[in-house]
Amino acid sequence: MPPAETSAVRESRTIPVSTRSAWWWPLETLAMGGGILYWGIFGLLFTLISLPLRVILPKRRAEILGRGMLHRAFRLFVWYLRITGLVQVDLESLKPLRRIKEPIIIAPNHTSLWDAVFVIACLPQPICIMKKSILCNPFLGGGARLAGYIPNCSSSRLIRDSALSLQQGGQLLLFPEGTRTRRDARWINPLRGGCALIARRAKVPVLPVFVRSNTRFLEKGWPLWKRPEFPIKLSFELGEPITPAENENAKAFTARLTEIYTSNLARAHKLRRQVEGE
Repeated sequence: MPPAETSAVRESRTIPVSTRSAWWWPLETLAMGGGILYWGIFGLLFTLISLPLRVILPKRRAEILGRGMLHRAFRLFVWYLRITGLVQVDLESLKPLRRIKEPIIIAPNHTSLWDAVFVIACLPQPICIMKKSILCNPFLGGGARLAGYIPNCSSSRLIRDSALSLQQGGQLLLFPEGTRTRRDARWINPLRGGCALIARRAKVPVLPVFVRSNTRFLEKGWPLWKRPEFPIKLSFELGEPITPAENENAKAFTARLTEIYTSNLARAHKLRRQVEGE
């Protein structure tokens, strides 16, 4: 496992915020609409393509193809966000993910609906856990079903399927909070036990990823139509891999993970989470 690298937010190669005038607002709004249109078109296209591919190709080959397709689509989307100046983010700290070959759980805190986009853009063959409703969505679900993403329906089935995917050599992207961080949470939501149960069953380490942002855009409860203040600034930082001890139960391992996330996210940082009213 490569050593963790520290992330720093670099200014994107766009017009500096301080020099933006009133005419920049409609350009940002147009760029935001272009991003929504991107997923409307590509999402539906993936669904149409995936239907015959799931029938024609062997299951394993179809999953590899589907994960690669989504990885490239997310990379292109991240490039679009950066080139339009909507997002300023340095993904250098996530580059070690490309060199990971062994089974591992990649576990970011879940600040926003699009956290997974940036991680998948740096991880060529991830296995993701996804809401069943999204898997059934015609714009978002086709590529995910082709990629063999795991629905978060039955807890026992989720743990079994996730552990099996890891034992077969995959890298699992999992948000240990289970949902996006609530508006009133100080650092993170209470962690659920699924991450610990999967790690114990598959006997694999958990790699924390610490996500910070200057906005609550697409957080839990954020309306999709609500325009944020641009540019959005994001920071990603890899932690050290954590493996359950021999006699450590899921509850104790979850508590240890909670302490790791809390102590890191509480550190002084220019994008440290702010709670309303502070």
